Amino acid sequence: MQTLTQLSTPEAIVLEDRYNAHNYHPLPVVLARGKGVFVWDVEGRQYYDFLSAYSAVNQGHCHPRILQSLYEQAEKLTLTSRAFYNNVLGEYARYITEYFGYEMVLPMNTGVEAGETANKLCRKWAYQVKGIPQNEAIILFAENNFWGRSLAAVSSSSDPVARADYGPYLPGYQLIPYNDLAALEEALQNPHVAGFMVEPIQGEAGVVVPDEGYLRRAYEMCQAKNVLFMADEVQTGLARTGRLLACDYEGFRPDVLILGKALSGGVLPVSAVLANRAIMGVFKPGQHGSTYGGNPLACAVAMTALEVIRDEKLAENAFKLGEMFRGRMEALIAKTDLVTLVRGKGLLNAIVIQDSPEGQTAWNLCLALKDNGLLAKPTHGNIIRFAPPLVMTEAQLLECADIIEETVLHFRPTDQQ
Repeated sequence: MQTLTQLSTPEAIVLEDRYNAHNYHPLPVVLARGKGVFVWDVEGRQYYDFLSAYSAVNQGHCHPRILQSLYEQAEKLTLTSRAFYNNVLGEYARYITEYFGYEMVLPMNTGVEAGETANKLCRKWAYQVKGIPQNEAIILFAENNFWGRSLAAVSSSSDPVARADYGPYLPGYQLIPYNDLAALEEALQNPHVAGFMVEPIQGEAGVVVPDEGYLRRAYEMCQAKNVLFMADEVQTGLARTGRLLACDYEGFRPDVLILGKALSGGVLPVSAVLANRAIMGVFKPGQHGSTYGGNPLACAVAMTALEVIRDEKLAENAFKLGEMFRGRMEALIAKTDLVTLVRGKGLLNAIVIQDSPEGQTAWNLCLALKDNGLLAKPTHGNIIRFAPPLVMTEAQLLECADIIEETVLHFRPTDQQ
């Protein structure tokens, strides 16, 4: 059995940089252990985790109930492929469809796979049900969206960093401004539009929250044109924003629901696409699939992860703590010029830092936060996203707000590294 070497932080960073592709720019901290809202580095220093693996560990690191499900199922059966039935998938399919109020689910692994599945589902539905001419279907996306790194995802992206040098891009995608009903209405005039895939809150773009009523009205406009409203709730779903789904704030159920990340509590990749039979029924054997999708280990873990969200009232906790957190962050604006804007819902929040997107202020502020025991990461240069595990207590939230406030108020441009 391979024994892991006990490396120091510099040694681990050098090793990774030497042998691993440089497709990320991590904060210089090497994590070795996690529990609840905390993580520890290889030297044993403790940090509050304010990223939650991009909201994949909403239930907290190494939740004991989720791990118990993992252990129990791993001892029995982990993978069969879909060449055969297994004794957990049917139970899981019933559980998750009843949980979210849909008729069918298509299980996948990663968030981007779920997004790809929704795209394929939308196109096949367009041709078989809506009657759009072959190869003419269009799926609308909002500018500054982010749903992964596949060719379809970057083809539907407006981010030059994500798109550059990956052409030729896939056809059939049209971008419109986010939070712009007039632009959506104009785009929907095209009878070849099959779907609108949108994040209820744009997470990677910097926690951009649309106007109240935008999502509900967009859904109604899509319904009027027989266009599928596909909600990308991979990051905003599963209690992160203070509701089970971010769409719940506006009281509607999307035609297609895309889930991932915390669907396993961060234990292994699990994602899902949910829809009613009239939509999902267009898939026939051999037309879409995944070797690992719907594996018994993932199904067992996902059911427990969803139980934890409900049993521990994580949505309610996220709502309450989010109100407190934004109040503390908004108070910072009156105390410093460094923070210019606070936005978010539940425990998905961000502060905008006084700097250009190309500057280093937010990065260096995150380094200072790390030194003070809290881990966060910039997005789009001058925005810092804050998304702690939803199991956080009020006392812990207030301590973290103190850390952020003290770090911001004592930060100076001369501190930049």
